[in-house]
Amino acid sequence: MTSPAAPAAERIPEAVHRRRWAILGVLMLSLLIVVLDNSILNVAIKTISTPAPTGLGASQSELEWAINAYTLVFAGLLFSAGLLGDRIGRKKVLLGGLAVFGIGSALAAESGSPAQLIAFRALMALGAAFVMPATLAVLMNVFEREEQPKAIGIWAGGVGLAIAIGPITGGVLLAHFWWGSVFLINVPIVVLAIALMVWLVPDSRDPSPGRIDPVGVVLSVVGLVLLVYGIIKGGELADFTDPVVLSTIGAGLVVLAAFVVFEKRSDHPSIDVTYFKNKVFSAAIAAIALVFFALMGVTFFSVFYTQSVRGYSPLQTGLLMLPLAAAQMIFAPRARLVVDRFGNRATTTAGMLVITATLALFGTLDADTPIWWLEVVFFFMGAGMAHIMTPTSVVIMQALPREKAGSASALSNTFRQVGGALGIAVLGSVLSTSYRNGIEGHLGLLPAGARDAAGESIEATLGVAAKLGARGEGLVGPANDAFLHAMHVTAFWGAGVALIGAVVVAAFLPGRPPAQKEGTEPELVRAES
Repeated sequence: MTSPAAPAAERIPEAVHRRRWAILGVLMLSLLIVVLDNSILNVAIKTISTPAPTGLGASQSELEWAINAYTLVFAGLLFSAGLLGDRIGRKKVLLGGLAVFGIGSALAAESGSPAQLIAFRALMALGAAFVMPATLAVLMNVFEREEQPKAIGIWAGGVGLAIAIGPITGGVLLAHFWWGSVFLINVPIVVLAIALMVWLVPDSRDPSPGRIDPVGVVLSVVGLVLLVYGIIKGGELADFTDPVVLSTIGAGLVVLAAFVVFEKRSDHPSIDVTYFKNKVFSAAIAAIALVFFALMGVTFFSVFYTQSVRGYSPLQTGLLMLPLAAAQMIFAPRARLVVDRFGNRATTTAGMLVITATLALFGTLDADTPIWWLEVVFFFMGAGMAHIMTPTSVVIMQALPREKAGSASALSNTFRQVGGALGIAVLGSVLSTSYRNGIEGHLGLLPAGARDAAGESIEATLGVAAKLGARGEGLVGPANDAFLHAMHVTAFWGAGVALIGAVVVAAFLPGRPPAQKEGTEPELVRAES
């Protein structure tokens, strides 16, 4: 596959070009609610895990499904959503996706059980799947090629903004309202985004769009759900040799293999596997998947560390995450300047190594570690992320012609979401297994049924201890110790995955581009077959 140069399409209409920065603002607002929802949920998961009426009494596996129901539906539909936007118009898809997301948010706020929350989170993901790829696709169609890296950098910085305000907003809401308010807050943002989009954003589409691939969509979603379900079940049972676990994981892998074979033979595949013949493109996609595998899995437990072990409130937890968000907001728009100076390979490899180091540092945190040390770790984590997301997003988006922007954006976001979902499933299972193994020896005096439930997570153990009153006080110390050990094990697993990502980008991403002759256009992606 050869990477096309900038397509010789007609120039962007002047009226659209003049309002391109306002359009970018509207696109970032749309992106904001998609990312905001997950970052708000991060500080709310402990509250949702507490028994009614404060929360829903969700178990750790149900919490993982509340997150993964969103990410799996999101990832499974992203590429088809991108193709649909290319076919019928990105603006229409954006408006429809925002409306569905808003309805799902309102329903999730009124959930009466963990099962309902999981179902309504899946509905929210259905809407979000149509929002995310369309934002980048529209961006690529309203900015000329020379401005695209800057615009993508600002777009990526919007993720940092959402990460910053999400936990703080969630903390404020949880301090004054019921847990469902963290979802209801999405509704007014959706209404504002729709109004601004109708007014400002132009429509665009691919003049030669691909056909929708329903078989591919079904195979990818079924395969991912089976795989993730098996991994989560293995962690819940602390036994990956259980026949149900092995058969479910095996079935998921078989279905995903069938998906790959079907896509290779289809004349209208959901994912055009020929894109991956370009090693640069493949390495950028792999970097995104691996970094989100590591980060989503590790940050899943950070909330339990700050709230359950350290005793901070949801609002305080949100404030503690500010350095991570601030670093992304500071460095993401400027990362392109680092790429210009040092090249994609050096910038992204350095970012992956920083992520590896910060995840490893999570393995050193204890119950009495100075909290400023966690702030330093979060800041460098955000800085590392900024120097990964911006250059890899530019590589991916400029690897395909402008009319295929929806496909490129969908691929990027699909692998990010799949990586994140698998990270939560795999590293969450490592956390569950390690925690259960560490706490089981201290649960001998409990009845068999309570013993099994108490061993699932630190929140479950502390919940049982609270019900036992004075008799349960002896469980608090062992629970904290078991959780810290499990967190350390999980952090080192995440660091290992991030290190693999560093090796991949160091081997395959392009170095510093040669100086360009005047009048020629720089190419960030050099195709390799």
